[in-house]
Amino acid sequence: MNKAWFYVVLTCLFELIWVYGFNTAETWWEWGIVIGIILIDFHYLPKACASLPTGTVYAVFSGVGTVGTALMDVFLFGGSFNTGMFLFVALIVIGVIGLNLADNKAKVEEKETAKGAA
Repeated sequence: MNKAWFYVVLTCLFELIWVYGFNTAETWWEWGIVIGIILIDFHYLPKACASLPTGTVYAVFSGVGTVGTALMDVFLFGGSFNTGMFLFVALIVIGVIGLNLADNKAKVEEKETAKGAA
């Protein structure tokens, strides 16, 4: 796996951890841990953007955060899950995948154009 995608995975994982912390932290030191995790998260996010398109990184980051938060709410905090939520979560997943595929297509077209110009 590309190192930049490893950073994307890390930033998505840390995002889910700090979102969980928002729901569970009660004392000052628990909030300190949450803030520390946020700082670590935002350390890896620009590292991923250094090698990958920022739009793609942010789409994956926010998509995983949105879907993960919705699922966390249902499975860990007793929230409800209905057809509408399922459809919109699926739409987010489709959008993130579509953006990634479109970005890869653009890279292939750029390489072909560069070969033709050389």
